Amino acid sequence: MPLPPSPRPRYPGDLVLRFVREPLRFLTEVARDCGDVATFRLAGERMVMINHPDLIRDVLVTNNRQFRKGRGLERAKVLLGEGLLTSEGEFHLRQRRLAQPAFHRQRVAGYGDVMGAYAARTADRWRDGEQLDLSREMMRLTLAIVGKTLFDADVEGEAAEIGAALTDVFHAFGFAVLPFGEILDRMPFLPMTRRFNRARDRLDATIYRIIAERRAAGDDRGDLLSMLMLARDDDGGGDGGVMSDKQLRDEALTLFLAGHETTANALTWTWYLLARNPEVEARLHAEVDAALGAREIPGAGHLALLPYTRMVVAESMRLYPPAWVIGRRAIEDYDAGGYTVPARSVVLMSQYVTHRDPRFWPDPERFDPERWTVEAQASRPKFAYYPFGGGPRVCIGEQFAWMEATLALATIARRWRLRLAPGHDEALPAPMITLRVKGGLPGVVERRGPGA
Repeated sequence: MPLPPSPRPRYPGDLVLRFVREPLRFLTEVARDCGDVATFRLAGERMVMINHPDLIRDVLVTNNRQFRKGRGLERAKVLLGEGLLTSEGEFHLRQRRLAQPAFHRQRVAGYGDVMGAYAARTADRWRDGEQLDLSREMMRLTLAIVGKTLFDADVEGEAAEIGAALTDVFHAFGFAVLPFGEILDRMPFLPMTRRFNRARDRLDATIYRIIAERRAAGDDRGDLLSMLMLARDDDGGGDGGVMSDKQLRDEALTLFLAGHETTANALTWTWYLLARNPEVEARLHAEVDAALGAREIPGAGHLALLPYTRMVVAESMRLYPPAWVIGRRAIEDYDAGGYTVPARSVVLMSQYVTHRDPRFWPDPERFDPERWTVEAQASRPKFAYYPFGGGPRVCIGEQFAWMEATLALATIARRWRLRLAPGHDEALPAPMITLRVKGGLPGVVERRGPGA
């Protein structure tokens, strides 16, 4: 079978520069010009981009055993170690089994009261007419929620330091993931490497402190950390004892970051889109006002009363998916739509690109929550939308994230609306590990609603 079609470089190194400078635009143009399967090289690595829901399903679900994690998560081990995102094979399956009980539907429902209460605290803290960076506010909120629900720890006071450390890590990681990025690991004297190491040490300080406090207390609080600390390796995957602090650190840091960074970005983009679409905002406010009492703190039991709020979140994650690209490395030659994907190639699947494909999303740039009615969803291929990935490695916290984003949005929107700050009418995406808002989201909050 032939290799897939390839974009034509305009000069040596052109494709690498275009990908590094504007990855979203580059991948969108590759899909437009080359079709559902395309190939190109980035500094010696063969990349194969796949952009049809059926082919994406085959890689993530049907034929998932023919792939390993892609280069991005191979390199992420420098930060996350052997956590759920980066581990492979039997070790990954074992760790996922140990963590899964913390995300069972009944337990996740129990987290709802914490999510609503922390969102209400955020709403209480704001002042009418105050200018805020909504990106920073949402990071602070989701950090507090994940710290309390999964680790029973109060980390809200550390939000500024942790946020700064994350930004440094993400900037440095953007270079480390490129071909030959391993060279940076051997150059600790570089300013970028020093920033990355300092930031990683700062994150480790919080995680190891939480682990040490829990070991000293010796109690079972029924949260994720307790489950991991009490779990024993009885299936031959280790020494038959409890997890080491390093293993706990890798899993805790993975879920700590994934559990707040992605939801914070989803909420930030949602506030931005609501500010630019007043008719959607008005309908959201009408639902929230009808579903929630003036001072009632919502929990899991309110989700059934907030279908449009969830539709708003879903449409926001269509346009600005927190995870904007997935990579898998082919173990052997693979057939994708009649083209050969050579062994060791990195297969790229971009949620950002597929979520805006006009074949599945008419007028794709338009923000329209009505795309999420039951009938509209049934009319599309499943993998036309996959913000949480798919298959056996689908995000373990998907239901947690849906509930958190829906309850947080409803709780805050009951009392506040956002108006974009002058000069910040158009937000630009910053595709790092996640899809952040470039430079944050300055806005002015206006008091509204029966809870005002």
